[in-house]
Amino acid sequence: MSLATLLVLADGRLPSGGHAHSGGLEAQVAAGRLGDISGLGGFLRGKLATSGLVAAAFAAAACARPHESGPLDDGLDARTPSPALRKASRAQGRALLRAGRAMWPLPPTARDPHQPVALGVLAHASGLGPAEAAVAAAHGMTTGAASAAVRLLGLDPYAVHALLARLAPACDRIAAEAARRANDPVDDLPAAGTPLLDIGAEHHATWEVRLFAS
Repeated sequence: MSLATLLVLADGRLPSGGHAHSGGLEAQVAAGRLGDISGLGGFLRGKLATSGLVAAAFAAAACARPHESGPLDDGLDARTPSPALRKASRAQGRALLRAGRAMWPLPPTARDPHQPVALGVLAHASGLGPAEAAVAAAHGMTTGAASAAVRLLGLDPYAVHALLARLAPACDRIAAEAARRANDPVDDLPAAGTPLLDIGAEHHATWEVRLFAS
């Protein structure tokens, strides 16, 4: 395992379109459900425990068995009830594969796979293992929304990164749990839902003016 390669894959500057998405944060801010660093912390912890675990598990599984990317993509699609979130995830997966093809030879994948599946395929192609794929997925789940919070709420970026540092052990725990399940059948992988984010995503998709795509 190469730590430098993991950093490349998890780098927020990777041209994979992640900067255009808030991970559902924009809709929750508009609804008045959070507005400060404490609220952001609760939001990120909730995402890690639910959709973060799901994303990390599917990234780990796709890394362990990239030849099953199609069934894994179908399984993740079934766990994403919001059409708006499916669209956002597939857009990010498509952009991630485009970036990945510039760096490593990639195996065939499902067309426009969900972002966690694309991430796992890239991790495998780069020589990383399921544990590293899961870490990258969990890390991206927090950092993407945290970066959006700085823009949406005008939060102190130093305070936001201090929060991310405090969340690092939780990211590690979620990633370790996900990696342990990398070889589970698709139907047995985590399926934790986030109904409020699903509803928010559908409302957000109807806005004429918004800062983020999701």
